[in-house]
Amino acid sequence: MAISVPIIWGGGFLFAKTAINHFPPILLMAFRFAITALMLVWFVKPPVRLLNRIFWIALVSAAIQYSMTFTGLRDLDASTAVIVVQLEVPFGVLLAVILLKDKLTLRRIFGMALAFIGVIITAGEPRLDGNLLPILLLVGGAFTWALGQIMIKTLGAPGGFTLIAWVAVFATPQLFLSTWIFEDNQLEAIMTATPIVWAAVIYLAVVMTTIGYAIWYHLLGLYNVNQVMPYLLLLPVVTVFGGVVLLGDTLTPSLITGGLLAIAGVAVITLEKTTPLPQTEKS
Repeated sequence: MAISVPIIWGGGFLFAKTAINHFPPILLMAFRFAITALMLVWFVKPPVRLLNRIFWIALVSAAIQYSMTFTGLRDLDASTAVIVVQLEVPFGVLLAVILLKDKLTLRRIFGMALAFIGVIITAGEPRLDGNLLPILLLVGGAFTWALGQIMIKTLGAPGGFTLIAWVAVFATPQLFLSTWIFEDNQLEAIMTATPIVWAAVIYLAVVMTTIGYAIWYHLLGLYNVNQVMPYLLLLPVVTVFGGVVLLGDTLTPSLITGGLLAIAGVAVITLEKTTPLPQTEKS
């Protein structure tokens, strides 16, 4: 189950490039979560006691995070974007130290330094031509994603499908409001979308969000964060390989160097020996 998550999410980055070249990014995310909500909300009981907290989780980990991440992805190739997204892990470590009182070991400090250096090297790509805004948006998205996972961890284990269903319910109006405020030409994009574009939207909603996040939330509720995070090391491998083969991305020396350093930093942080402490999932 853990291995399937980076494969599903890595494929999502590739499909997103097809849709994001047509739809405004926030509108695309609004459709994504609207479809997810319509698919799932009828089949799961509302976790009434948690709804207030899930509203804020949806705002942080879905509405704000995906608006930033996919707006940044629009102006970058998938291979570069997925390297920057690796900052989710060191951000997660820092937030866990601050909010959950986790220990900050020398190993984790070294890993975080490697990851940040790798992203800095990647940000120096000549093809960016000094336009750092997409990189900064992705960095902001990585931070808010990490914050959202800390918020989710404090919920316990309401169930993967239950959590993603109600995150989607709250995120949908948040995203539609955001696209109305910050974007334009939405109606034209909807009217001119091709079947391939809509197929990409369906993948993002059904496979990447519904299935991918249901598995991820399920695992996050059962195991320690540092037991499941290492599997996300496969995410950049899947996306970079797919970007080169399917989208024609170019592997430059700085992208390779930065990517290897970022992945090495994440590996140093996450590949620590831990004692499995599975918890019983709540119904």
